[in-house]
Amino acid sequence: MRALSSIKARRRAGGDESGRGKRRRATALTLGVGAFVVETVALRRRGYRLGGNVVVRCRGGHLFTTIWIPLASVKAARLGLWRFQRCPVGRHWSLVTPVRESMLTAEELREAQAVHDVRIP
Repeated sequence: MRALSSIKARRRAGGDESGRGKRRRATALTLGVGAFVVETVALRRRGYRLGGNVVVRCRGGHLFTTIWIPLASVKAARLGLWRFQRCPVGRHWSLVTPVRESMLTAEELREAQAVHDVRIP
């Protein structure tokens, strides 16, 4: 009982927090950074551009441009290499995936770059 009250007193006085709390925070930070690195490396190795405007294709085959930042998404639900978000071309909700721009014809690339979704990440 005495140990518990001394920990509470230290916290109130602005003293160090317990080692367990620091370890939890360090573990969470390590997992977050690790997930960011894994997603970025996986997408880069497959030839996708990241960190800005990226051409994506919805399940309906529509091409459009969206902001794709690893581990950051306000307008879509992230599902690994896919995201569930609104397609501005077909005006429906769908899974979208990045497209290698080198695999598109000049016309497809122009069409995709002409249509942008909402401007928030």
